[in-house]
Amino acid sequence: MRDLVAETRLHTSDLVAPLFVREGITSPQPIASLPGVVQHSLDSLSREVADLARLGVRGVILFGVPATKDETGSGAHDPAGIAQVALARLRAEVGDSMVLMADLCVDEYTSHGHCGILDATGDVDNDLTLDVYCRAAVAQADAGAHVVAPSGMMDGQVGAIRAALDAAGHTGTAIMAYSAKYASGLYGPFRDAVDVQITGGGDRKGYQQDWRNARESLREVREDIEQGADIVMVKPAVTYLDVISQVRAATDLPVAAYHVSGEYSMIKAAAANGWIDHDAVAMEQLTAVKRAGADIILTYFARWFAEQPTG
Repeated sequence: MRDLVAETRLHTSDLVAPLFVREGITSPQPIASLPGVVQHSLDSLSREVADLARLGVRGVILFGVPATKDETGSGAHDPAGIAQVALARLRAEVGDSMVLMADLCVDEYTSHGHCGILDATGDVDNDLTLDVYCRAAVAQADAGAHVVAPSGMMDGQVGAIRAALDAAGHTGTAIMAYSAKYASGLYGPFRDAVDVQITGGGDRKGYQQDWRNARESLREVREDIEQGADIVMVKPAVTYLDVISQVRAATDLPVAAYHVSGEYSMIKAAAANGWIDHDAVAMEQLTAVKRAGADIILTYFARWFAEQPTG
């Protein structure tokens, strides 16, 4: 009876699996702060995506971990960069049977760890960064990405990327914008996964959202929609259920939410200590994100959920 009258139903097809691929390794490398998650080699990435497709997961989002970094994050748009090589291989293997998304940022590729190009004072130069994002978007689409996902929170990034994709003939490549991305304390394990450290003890509060604000994020969402976003995202998820709900009420576009590394790792750590029921809490949190209004949930629990009898 409880199942019959349940108001919210979560399905494997709602989920997108974040995956990391590292340049120069031949076997997957565990990430200590993300139990159960690895940095993939190209071969293990192919196997994982094939397994996810078999389990019914319909989408993955790819993060590249390069062997070398530089001041401008050139690996993000290099056709021979690790993310582009991986995308091309996956597209050849799975075609259109799996939605291939590519995170579009440069923090994984910059030596300073910021999401953009730095000016002479050490601040991110918004407009110079947009040019790099456009080049990265075209490189990702050329490699086979169905969706590019700009996560750097630069002003005007969606409009610039849309224009660049259209000019390159990628009019069918969708943009999933990280529209309400907060300067959260929950990203630590992710930064371990992509080997990112912000030099000089800096932070990203200059371009990510203030976690005390909701109206500000709704303005960011509206601007991304006006510039041509196909999907808008809220990140993190569980700590911003109110924002997800407000975004859902404000648009008919698909709404995504990213259940981030810290949200995942807290469940893993508490469960490992016997303090909570892992499966019950993971299911509760993911369902809460869906209940708040998310159509798409990016989560490190994607494979775990798909393997559940109810997945």
